[in-house]
Amino acid sequence: MHVPPSVHRVVVLALDGVSPFELGIPNRVFGEQPNLYEVTTCTASGLPVRTGSDFAVAPDHGPEALEGADTVVIPPYDQRLFSDRLTPFMAAALARIRPGARIISLCTGAFLLGAAGLLDGRTVTTHWAVADVFRRMFPRATVDPDVLFIDDGDIFTSAGAVAGVDLCLHVVRKDHGSEVANGIARRCVIPPWRDGGQAQYIEHPVPEADATGTAATREWVQRRLDQPLPLTALAAHAGMSPRTFARRFTEEAGVSPGRWIIQQRVHRARGLLESTDLSVERIAHEVGFGGAVSLRQHLHAAIGVSPLAYRRAFRTP
Repeated sequence: MHVPPSVHRVVVLALDGVSPFELGIPNRVFGEQPNLYEVTTCTASGLPVRTGSDFAVAPDHGPEALEGADTVVIPPYDQRLFSDRLTPFMAAALARIRPGARIISLCTGAFLLGAAGLLDGRTVTTHWAVADVFRRMFPRATVDPDVLFIDDGDIFTSAGAVAGVDLCLHVVRKDHGSEVANGIARRCVIPPWRDGGQAQYIEHPVPEADATGTAATREWVQRRLDQPLPLTALAAHAGMSPRTFARRFTEEAGVSPGRWIIQQRVHRARGLLESTDLSVERIAHEVGFGGAVSLRQHLHAAIGVSPLAYRRAFRTP
């Protein structure tokens, strides 16, 4: 089938022991826009590979598919194959990727990129459960186990399982704006953006979501982002001491109350930048940052761009 040159070619490399869930994410997300993306799945040998479940997959393509890729996606694979260096066979397959191609690892797919030396000097993420293993195996990379994904220009890494969806939506948002990404999210019945990071999913005792938790206060905060929200006010709403509230909040949300409120304000500001003509100063006050300087600082810290640059890139027509 002839593919128009404007269509971005995404090639997914399935390795032995590939996780079926993550293997399907690129097709599910990018494949929702066939006029923008062509998704191809291949193996390094051209032969079927076993999955991490009780079946094999037999893609129609071998490593030659990597040669035409604009983006290459590496899903997680059999952890028994993790190594600090590539086999000659895998090195030959990855050598087919053209210079300038974008590379995405989902979950523990980062181990293959680490073995290829592609993550040296970069900040990356992977599943929190193997972050320490990754650090020991690839000491030249900096691992951040608290985030859902990291965009490092031409290389993207994501945390476990559903974080691969978050990352692929981020890539679509970066390529074509929020309207396209949000449309894909709606069709997949998933949130277009998840706040917080992996910290909220790391195994540790989490209180039951009952009347003594902080969920009701989080909802209360969402309706008052334009107002001062000191810890004492949040604790009073929840009927707790500030110290107890801060501890319970962090256990439930994965981040501190102050950090979570900043995330919500940034998220709200992004929505207003995308969907309104309000000035940056007005938006800053609407979300509780107090002024344009503060909004610029927080938005740049969160996503690396200024409010005006973000509006130009993601403004819904």
